[in-house]
Amino acid sequence: MKNTFKKLLPFAVVGVLSGATTVGALQYFDHSSNNEDRSYFTSSSNASFVGMNTGMVGDDFVKAAKTTVPAVVTIKNYQTRTTSRASEQDLFDFFFGDPFGGRGQQRQRQQQTPDNMPSGMGSGVIISPDGYIISNNHVVAGANKLEVVLSNKKSYIATLVGTDPNTDISLLKIEEKGLPYLNFANSDNIEVGQWVLAVGNPLGLNSTVTAGIVSAKGRGIGILGSQGKATNPIESFIQTDAAINPGNSGGALVNANGDLIGINSAIQSTTGYYQGYGFAIPSNLARKIIEDIKKFGIVQRGFLGVSSLDLANDQQVAAYNKQYKTNIKGGSGVYVIDLSENSGAEDAGIKKGDIITKIDNGAVTDFADLSMLIGSKRPGDKVQVTYLRNGKENTVSVTLKDQKGGTSTRTKADLSVTEKIGSEFSPLNDRFKTEYGLNSGVIAKNVMEGGEMAKIGIVDNYIIIEINGKPVNSQKDVENILNKYQGNVQVKFVDDYGRIYTKGFKMP
Repeated sequence: MKNTFKKLLPFAVVGVLSGATTVGALQYFDHSSNNEDRSYFTSSSNASFVGMNTGMVGDDFVKAAKTTVPAVVTIKNYQTRTTSRASEQDLFDFFFGDPFGGRGQQRQRQQQTPDNMPSGMGSGVIISPDGYIISNNHVVAGANKLEVVLSNKKSYIATLVGTDPNTDISLLKIEEKGLPYLNFANSDNIEVGQWVLAVGNPLGLNSTVTAGIVSAKGRGIGILGSQGKATNPIESFIQTDAAINPGNSGGALVNANGDLIGINSAIQSTTGYYQGYGFAIPSNLARKIIEDIKKFGIVQRGFLGVSSLDLANDQQVAAYNKQYKTNIKGGSGVYVIDLSENSGAEDAGIKKGDIITKIDNGAVTDFADLSMLIGSKRPGDKVQVTYLRNGKENTVSVTLKDQKGGTSTRTKADLSVTEKIGSEFSPLNDRFKTEYGLNSGVIAKNVMEGGEMAKIGIVDNYIIIEINGKPVNSQKDVENILNKYQGNVQVKFVDDYGRIYTKGFKMP
């Protein structure tokens, strides 16, 4: 008995003294989207408590820590936040941690960060010896310069290869060879109760290692969609009780062998700091996203083409029944409430009222399962969809499509102008032009996080007056000017205080 207690004691101490790893903070917002493959609601799930697993008491974390620490880097995000709203600044601090110690205080709207000071700091993981680094999208968002600092203090300016707000993944590259890196593990094989290490740079504390267990799998907490940055979020997080804190987003979640099983991304907290529940993006999903970015330049996303109700969420079911005067019963699975025209699901004969229970060999108990199983596929992939109709089980083969109905992969060259620059535009009415003395203008809409327009400070409802010196009055004007254009783009725009800016970017 005494020997067993002595073996357990170090892990108990690690659990008590654990100091940190990740970033984002879970906030509760009611949210719904008009896009395909969505849940009727996106809401945060209550975390469950999992008892301590003693199956791996004999394992030594020192080897895993020695493997992981050299491959985890600090990422410094430099930007001039001249057009940031106070609420956006607060959220930025919530994700990164404020390096200036002013978190939670009201900022002036036009506050600028000095050029030699980062606006925020996060973490990243080296995944190849030639300098590819995976991190979170929110760690690199809005940056005009990204600095990567290795655990040995060597510093590099990184190139942002690509991002995906829907999974909160980004891919960076530094020019170096022979770097330490982590191998991807199969995140489908992890088990609840399994010991894990979280490694990163929380609260400015470099190379911090904490330990815990996998508390749950397949968590959908609503953070990606609720922040308004992801149009079709995929959330199927690994939940862990390893201590994580702001500033460590993009850090590594590894198993006892030091293999990468997740990218730390969010915490559930009422204070913004560690309260026991952290969430990591599964390595299988992260690997698929970066493979797409490296190979195609953009993420290849397959869609089933359904709008759905998560039967596992009693609150969602009750709210839906109240709003639509229905009597749908809660339980396990995803209830189809609508289908997109000419979608793969419609082509395969799936109908409203069907309950999806399985994709290929993966059980669909809730929307997070469906999101992960479909979201990790590409257009043209075929999946076996098992569903219940009037209590009878059926299985059909569905060919997934992209949001434009295509079944083939696309590259950046195939993107429209608005997709390339990350914004859509609507006309500005003549009355507004007259009142504000404008001769031209379009309103920016659906500005994409990490897109070229967002990088120069444009947000929804800003007015674009000219592009490359030419007045614009419609989205077609923008497309005509930039279609097949290569080189630097000059954008003249007005913020919602009426101030006029001229900024630019290189056409992707």
